[in-house]
Amino acid sequence: MWHALIYSCAGGAAVLYALYRWVIPAAVQYHAGLALLWHDYFVERLLDTLTQSTRPQRLLGAVKKNATRGDPRSVVKAIDQFCRQKEWAMNVGDEKGCILDSVVSELNPATVLELGTYCGYSTVRIASMLPPHAKLITLEFNPDYAAVARQVIAWAGLEDKVQLVEGASGDLIPKMSEQFEVETFDLVFLDHWKDRYLPDTKLMEECGLLKKGSVLLADNVICPGTPEYLEYVRASPRYESQYFRSHLEYTKVEDGLEKSVFLG
Repeated sequence: MWHALIYSCAGGAAVLYALYRWVIPAAVQYHAGLALLWHDYFVERLLDTLTQSTRPQRLLGAVKKNATRGDPRSVVKAIDQFCRQKEWAMNVGDEKGCILDSVVSELNPATVLELGTYCGYSTVRIASMLPPHAKLITLEFNPDYAAVARQVIAWAGLEDKVQLVEGASGDLIPKMSEQFEVETFDLVFLDHWKDRYLPDTKLMEECGLLKKGSVLLADNVICPGTPEYLEYVRASPRYESQYFRSHLEYTKVEDGLEKSVFLG
């Protein structure tokens, strides 16, 4: 009797683990709402409770364990492996990251503004490709995310190229010229709260932070989606816009990046 009970419990545990580890993640790969609900609500809360840590802290642990200090590409690789094999996270990801890399390489920008640092993944990708003496300012509202991002950036050896500022984008954008000595940005990467894409873009226009040829590159324009922002940059005569089709980070859900060149 006891043997049967033990086998039954073991079998049930094996089924639950298989569901958690493989079956459900595979099932939600193609559905935006279910993928975000599973990864960002259920799994994150479960692991936070079980480990008494946060997802950013676990991601940082993976970087320190698997990445070579001072090697940005190994930091990016360690995060991608963590997110594909261990735990999903809302970085721009490896697939869309290649598109980001190509835009940075094409522009070779001297001044970059990143809206939304999270754990520093895209910050590391961008900063590692910048020319000497280029300036990257990245804004993060969440102090816990910022604390992890600083350590990730430092592990990549890029702290001298990056200025991470905590605070709300709407408060900080008007201070760029006076407080951060930046007249205009060659590249702006938008990857923060989706409802801030449009007001922050208009705020940058009002503050004169965009010049002819400045590029806005916006992530997650399909999932979770930024319809008002897309309508604005695609319809405005002040922008020439192009959509790069891809997938939501580490899934098969359609997503993409919108590249918008400011025409003045």
